[in-house]
Amino acid sequence: MALLNVDELAVTFTARGRDDFRAVSGVSFTVDQGEVVGLVGESGCGKSVTSLALMGLLPSKGVRVGGRAEYDGTDLLTLPKSKLRDMRGTQLAMIFQDPLSSLNPVVPIGVQVTEILSRHRGLRGEKARKEAADLLDRVGIPDPTRRLKEYPHQLSGGMRQRALIAMAVACAPRLLIADEPTTALDVTIQAQILELLRELVDQEGTALLMITHDLGVVAGLCDRVNVLYAGKAVEAAERRELFAAPMHPYAHGLLGSIPRLDSPRGQPLNPIRGSINDQIPWSEGCAFAPRCDHYVMECLTGTPQLTEPAAAGHRVRCVNPVLDQSDLAGPVLDPPVMDTTGSEATARHPGGEA
Repeated sequence: MALLNVDELAVTFTARGRDDFRAVSGVSFTVDQGEVVGLVGESGCGKSVTSLALMGLLPSKGVRVGGRAEYDGTDLLTLPKSKLRDMRGTQLAMIFQDPLSSLNPVVPIGVQVTEILSRHRGLRGEKARKEAADLLDRVGIPDPTRRLKEYPHQLSGGMRQRALIAMAVACAPRLLIADEPTTALDVTIQAQILELLRELVDQEGTALLMITHDLGVVAGLCDRVNVLYAGKAVEAAERRELFAAPMHPYAHGLLGSIPRLDSPRGQPLNPIRGSINDQIPWSEGCAFAPRCDHYVMECLTGTPQLTEPAAAGHRVRCVNPVLDQSDLAGPVLDPPVMDTTGSEATARHPGGEA
C-alpha cells in the first residue's frame, strides 16, 4: 500500500451571501516511500489548497473538505486536530512557498529551529542548539552557529529557504510536501535546493510531494507527475512518458509554451489562450474546453473520466486526447466562447449550441 493515498479530495470555500467556490474538485493520487510525485499546473488550479488540506492547515470555518487522504492507513482528513499536530513535524512536514512570510520576522532562526526540536524530540539547551546548528550545516548554510543568532531578514532568499528545509527535516518525516520551494530564487540557488531535496529522498527514503508550476523542476526531480486543472487531475503519468507524449491538450500546451534553446531565432512562443478564469463547471463538461484548440462537442456533454487511451499507467481526462504531435497543428473546431450573461459562465459553440 502507498504511504499516502489521496482519493477524491474535494475542498469547497463558503461565504455568507456568496456562491460556494470549489477549489479542489476530486483529486486522486498516491505517493510511495522514497518517491517524488509532482503536482503541476497554473496558479489557481488547486495545488496549494490540496497540500494545505493534507496538512490540516485550512481554516476551520468557511471550508468543507471531502474525500479521503490515507497516510499509512490513517485518514488525515478525519484525524483530531491534537493528533494531527503531533504528526506534523514527526511524520509529515511541509516546506512553504515564501520563506520570508513563513518565518517569524522577530524571532532568531535558532529559536525557531530549536522550538521544533524541543516540541517533538525533547531536546533542550545546548543539545538543541548543537542539533540546530548541525541541521543548518546539513542544508548548506555556512557558519551555522552564527546564523542561529540572526533574524530572517538578515539571510538571503536561498538561506531562508534552506532554513525552512532544515526545520521541515528536523524530525526526519516520512512524507515531505514542498509547495513551490524554488519560487523567486535564481537558477543557481534553485538547482542547489533541488539537489538538496533529491539527496533527502535518496538518503533518508523520504516520500516527497513536489508542488510546482515549473516544468523544469519536474523534469529534474519527479518520478511521477499529476497535471491539475481547475481542481482536477487531467493527466497522470511517469515523468518520461509525460514529457515524451503529453496527451491532454492542457499538458501539451504547457510543454509547448516553454522556450527551447534549439528553436530557430525569432520563432514566436505558443502560449495557451485565455486564463484559468476561462472555464466551465466540471459537471457540465471539460473545464479546459473554453481554452482548448482541440475540443469537440463531446467535451460539453459531461465530466470526462481519467482513462488510459495509450500507454499503461498513462491516464488522461479527455475525450479527444492528443495521440501525436500533428493533432495540435490546428483546431478541430473553433474554440468555445464564454457566455457570461448568466449567473455563471458557460461555454457555447460559436454557432450558438451549448
